[in-house]
Amino acid sequence: MICRRMRSYSKISKDKRVFQEGRSGLTRIIVRQKPGVPTQGIMQIGSAVFPCALGRGGISADKREGDGATPLARMRLLEGYFRGDHGRPGRTRLPMRPIRADLGWCEVPGDRNYNRPVKMPYEASHETMRREDRLYDFCIVLDWNIRPRRPGRGSAIFFHLARLGFTPTEGCVAVTRQVMLRLLPHLTRRTVLEVRR
Repeated sequence: MICRRMRSYSKISKDKRVFQEGRSGLTRIIVRQKPGVPTQGIMQIGSAVFPCALGRGGISADKREGDGATPLARMRLLEGYFRGDHGRPGRTRLPMRPIRADLGWCEVPGDRNYNRPVKMPYEASHETMRREDRLYDFCIVLDWNIRPRRPGRGSAIFFHLARLGFTPTEGCVAVTRQVMLRLLPHLTRRTVLEVRR
């Protein structure tokens, strides 16, 4: 009997090869506008490409509160939230916390907690993080207008789940649940989401 040499396989996961991540995790996610569709984007991570939703105002270099635009910027991933009753994030190096029923996010430029999480009920206008439409089942905070916070430059810019058909967001970047779950194990606080034109 002649023995055949078995083909050896790399111990590096397929996603690590596709995403070209460093030792510290995924370093960069590039988002560009889909040609001819300003409210949708193309997300590139190494050699992998995914569709994504962008803000109803397209991409803007002069982001303002309420304009619905996704900022033209390089934004680090700070931390994430998840709906424990709708699933768990699994293994990830990004800090992730469950969304409590009283978690909100302030969107009033003149408020002392502008662009910060708040406990509801809260007197100033705010977004409810425990959404019924499941867009925030996995929601990652981007460092847009966090430090320093500038009144009126935009709040609640997140990386979250997309609606069917990638309909527009209010300025966030959104992907399918399947893509988010594929990315989560590779994300860290050093990961940068870069929105380009």
